[in-house]
Amino acid sequence: MLDNIYSQKRDVTPFKFDEAVVKVFQDMIGRSVPGYELTLPLIGLIAARYVQPNSRVYDLGCSLGAASVIMRRHIQQDGVHMVGIDNSEAMVEQCTQNIAADESDIPMDVMLGDIRTANIQNASMVVLNFTLQFIDPTDRDRLIEKVYAGLNPGGVLVVSEKIVFDDEDKNERFIDLHHDFKRANGYSDLEVAQKRTAIMNVLIPETIPDHQARLLNAGFQSAELWFQAFNFCSLLAIK
Repeated sequence: MLDNIYSQKRDVTPFKFDEAVVKVFQDMIGRSVPGYELTLPLIGLIAARYVQPNSRVYDLGCSLGAASVIMRRHIQQDGVHMVGIDNSEAMVEQCTQNIAADESDIPMDVMLGDIRTANIQNASMVVLNFTLQFIDPTDRDRLIEKVYAGLNPGGVLVVSEKIVFDDEDKNERFIDLHHDFKRANGYSDLEVAQKRTAIMNVLIPETIPDHQARLLNAGFQSAELWFQAFNFCSLLAIK
């Protein structure tokens, strides 16, 4: 379904993943996040290489399950069990349907819950695909530490995020390019402006060095930037 939530002038309230957003989410994220469609199959390739037999794979903030579906199709190891967690009831309902419709026979539980209190254990891969940016900054260190503790040696964490830059000119340049990307995908100036207002103070981005420092401080042996498109990126951290 086409995303036209902000196509008419309206009183803009803080963005939330409600039923209206869920209905258009696939269109919204594809038209709003540069490189999103490219990163999904690449996450699948990461899963194919790093997921270990008889382990768990967690998709934290799984939304509609796009990353989970891709990983299920690439994982070749035996005994793998997947877990998706999201705090939006509407997202969980639709994700459950999407996983049920997928032909993979890898078992997956989709649960409604707060990823900050999730029990992560025996994990060989964890994905935070544009999720951490919606977590209160004061809780982010604790969450990453929890993920690290639940990963097996050699396990990996993928963190995809919207980012900011310390250099103000560079930051504004990439914001402008991101808005150009949205306009090129059919969003009007009104939609771009109203969505930016709605997301303000809901999505709180950080710099790439901030993310890398958090991952390394948690104990990961590496935290490498493997993808960037304007002010969106993804990092691969290995335990």
